[in-house]
Amino acid sequence: MELDKPFDAKEAETRIYDAWEKAGAFKAGANAKRDETFSVMIPPPNVTGALHVGHAFNNTIQDILVRWHRMRGFDTLWQPGQDHAGIATQLMVEKELAKTGQPSRADLGRDKFLEKVWDWKGQYGSTIINQLKRLGSSCDWSRNAFTMSGAPNAPAGEEGNFHDAVIKVFVEMYEKGLIYRGKRLVNWDPHFETAISDLEVENIEVAGHMWHFKYPLADGVTYTYVEKDEDGNVVFEEERDYISIATTRPETMLGDGAVAVHPDDERYAPIVGKLCEIPVGPKEHRRLIPIITDEYPDPDFGSGAVKITGAHDANDYGVAMRNNIPLYRLMDTKASMRTDGTPYAEAAAIAMEVSKGKRTLTEAETDTINLVPDELRGLDRFEARKAVVKQITDEGLAVMTTVTRNVKDDDGNDVEVTESVPFVENKPIMQPFCDRSKVVMEPMLTDQWYVDAEKLAGPALEAVRSGKTKIMPESGEKTFYHWLENIEPWCISRQLWWGHQIPVWYIPGEEDWYPICAATEEEAIEKAKLQSPEGTTFRIVADAQEAAEVLKSQLPLMDTHDEGAIRSFEGPMDLPMFRDPDVLDTWFSSGLWPIGTLGWPEWDESTSKYFPTDVLVTGQDILFFWVARMMMMQLAVVDEVPFHTVYLHQLVRDEKGKKMSKTTGNVIDPLEIIDEYGADALRFTNASMASIGGVLKLSVDRIKGYRNFGTKIWNAARFAEMNEVFTHYDPAVMPAPQATVNKWIIGETAKVREVVDTAFTDYRFNDAALALYGFVWGKLCDWYVELSKPLFYDGDEATKAETRQTMGWVLDQALTMLHPIMPFITEELWSKIKADRPMLAISDWPTYGAELVDAEADREMNWVIDLIESIRSSRAEVHVPAGLKIPMVQVELDAAGKTAWANNEALIMKLARIDSLSEGPMPKGAVTISVAGGVFALPLEGVIDIAEEKARLEKALGKLAKELGGLRGRLNNPKFVESAPEEVVAEAKENLAAREEEEAKIKAAIARLAELG
Repeated sequence: MELDKPFDAKEAETRIYDAWEKAGAFKAGANAKRDETFSVMIPPPNVTGALHVGHAFNNTIQDILVRWHRMRGFDTLWQPGQDHAGIATQLMVEKELAKTGQPSRADLGRDKFLEKVWDWKGQYGSTIINQLKRLGSSCDWSRNAFTMSGAPNAPAGEEGNFHDAVIKVFVEMYEKGLIYRGKRLVNWDPHFETAISDLEVENIEVAGHMWHFKYPLADGVTYTYVEKDEDGNVVFEEERDYISIATTRPETMLGDGAVAVHPDDERYAPIVGKLCEIPVGPKEHRRLIPIITDEYPDPDFGSGAVKITGAHDANDYGVAMRNNIPLYRLMDTKASMRTDGTPYAEAAAIAMEVSKGKRTLTEAETDTINLVPDELRGLDRFEARKAVVKQITDEGLAVMTTVTRNVKDDDGNDVEVTESVPFVENKPIMQPFCDRSKVVMEPMLTDQWYVDAEKLAGPALEAVRSGKTKIMPESGEKTFYHWLENIEPWCISRQLWWGHQIPVWYIPGEEDWYPICAATEEEAIEKAKLQSPEGTTFRIVADAQEAAEVLKSQLPLMDTHDEGAIRSFEGPMDLPMFRDPDVLDTWFSSGLWPIGTLGWPEWDESTSKYFPTDVLVTGQDILFFWVARMMMMQLAVVDEVPFHTVYLHQLVRDEKGKKMSKTTGNVIDPLEIIDEYGADALRFTNASMASIGGVLKLSVDRIKGYRNFGTKIWNAARFAEMNEVFTHYDPAVMPAPQATVNKWIIGETAKVREVVDTAFTDYRFNDAALALYGFVWGKLCDWYVELSKPLFYDGDEATKAETRQTMGWVLDQALTMLHPIMPFITEELWSKIKADRPMLAISDWPTYGAELVDAEADREMNWVIDLIESIRSSRAEVHVPAGLKIPMVQVELDAAGKTAWANNEALIMKLARIDSLSEGPMPKGAVTISVAGGVFALPLEGVIDIAEEKARLEKALGKLAKELGGLRGRLNNPKFVESAPEEVVAEAKENLAAREEEEAKIKAAIARLAELG
């Protein structure tokens, strides 16, 4: 079958992928020839996702490993699937409803809305799958998993038991005391009105303000405020009746529970334990709060005093918990100031009693207290901020500073005016934004479901410490230890509709709603009956509000709480039961990905044999959020680690090392790259930069270069075809050549096979790519093609036959070794060389090695190649015209070198453009050519224009000196080395080394020319 001139990737890739699927090449166990399994779980992309460069890199690495093991005969499974992506999918569907003029989520209600989500998933959910296929991902798509498969509201076609596995684990962990409900500070998205994870918060630098306010001391207390320098000398002293604080969020002052100072801060020692007044709200109801000590405040930052609002700041929350400071929540779920509860005067009076130690509150009682002044209730948090700042400033409780500015007087002259103004620093601050809704995240004190992660962390830590699971690079292990040794309770509930609904139902209890945890509604009812008087029945109602109404209608005389729960009930009754409306965090369900995708708990030998899996390839940014949690959960559920190796990679950046963003305009779309250059070029680029822990810089120019690499392979195959290799080559026959060139290329093939296998085994994909690139482009496509021409053109029939068989075999081996990285072009050429054989994707990986290396042929041909390359390089350095044949002098040469020269003289002289060889001493000003066992020289006199070449070199040297001066200046500047990004400094050092090497070569060349006058 004749090869087209170029490889048409756009036409071929879809055709080839369809053929792979039709042949079942990616099915679990395809090409299995041994009992050993090799399984990889794809990090599930969001069902809303589209392929980006991170996916492309990550899946390239996985596919290399999977294809390599499949070709080596392992019983291989690459398990695909998608995550239901709770908040992202809900956002997408809500946008679609609004865009198409359909009823909103609230108008539809939960069940109808979820129908819309499933419809959307059915229509768009396979987008990422098709895009992964375009990349060449060889997943077993017949086993494609989904983290919501088998959910109660799932439509036909979404069967499976992932949902059942998630619910089963929740119930079991709840019954073991590993899951509980509690009130803690969480990241809150005011748009979606849900808790979100740290990974869903994006910290962005914005223009901000730091306000400085006075908190007056209670009861007329004053103290001497003293500031000292490093030597203990007093530099400032004054009598104060206040303590100064600085804040970027004045609206949260309303919920302050204390002011904290460092225990070693001598400035405030006289007033520790005293009370101070929050300077906002009606004067007659001003709250007093204590001044406490804690390690958190930094004496050198701001005033050194920190207001503690435990319900709205993560650091403050820690201080409040350590010091038993009440947590007063100020905002509702939309981040507006609360409107519920008693009037401010009553709430402030209760808080005052707490501050003075006259009253204690339970957590629930504290949460009911609304300390927002009546006139601020209902305001958006940012509107409330403006109002609070105005109130404090109008009352004269802002810290003041003097400023001098120029103004025009009545005559139009510039005059300086000094005035006192509120001290407000205009400074950039890091603002936390919710990455989906793009609104400012609000730390919020809410009731959520938690996993007691500390109890699960131990076995996961031990698995890594013992080496049962290895994390690469090693720095990842240190991060893993740090996170798990300092782990906090894991918030697993979300206030969404799309997701696994919490399997907890509530019935009336003695003082509050009593939780019943069960896998199904029927089981919950049965469990509830066991907790109730005999004969009690339960009716399912929508929510807590409806349940409260049912209770009130049945028991109008009984005391009820705001939540609607009764204090007690007697005798058999018909009681309401409602389900917790929250859903599980997607990280909880994806934490069960290794076993859930394999059908646990109903798995059988055909699936369970692939667990534990072998390798997880993922981004280092989710080491804690996903990797650590999978380890904790699998160990808790099935008492086994989910994988033996974790390969972590960095973020894919642009060629300059900058993070890709639409704002910067440096985003590279992998699908556009595939359209223009083909998937193989992108994949080889990914492999070539995949050093362990290395910075991933993606360059379009580099991708172009690897497309040219594919063209080089294609053209080598065309050369083989033109020389009848395809016609005569027999894949079943191992060549046994006599020609030195053919012996040499077989040995080079064997050597690179060992290098590639070692590199893949050690996860050094860049080393494998580099070795294959050097072998295929340099040894095969350049040298062997060139060296084989005399054999094809001038050899006898036996020589031609052995060269055809050798070239066919070497091409096959090159395609086989390249296949895991460049599957499309290699599969195409494989079928073109011989059509009547199994597809390359399910062909066997070679196992030969050093036994194929012929030492004499290896030494001779590599000597010849080194000599030709040295001559070519030296000619280029001194600008010898490319077509000009020049003489060469043999200065000294050993017997092996003379034999190699004699055997290959015509070839060397042709390829190096040498017209004669003479023996003699080193000529003046000649270029030295050093090879193993000898020295040659290229005389320059009469070959080049000495004066012109000298002038060119001196001009280049002058230009280089400027570049070197600039680089050395930057690297000798301590500020640059300390403040510049690490990769920028490293790049500057690399540039300096390269320029210095270039400088040395130019100086040597000038010195040579000087010998000629």
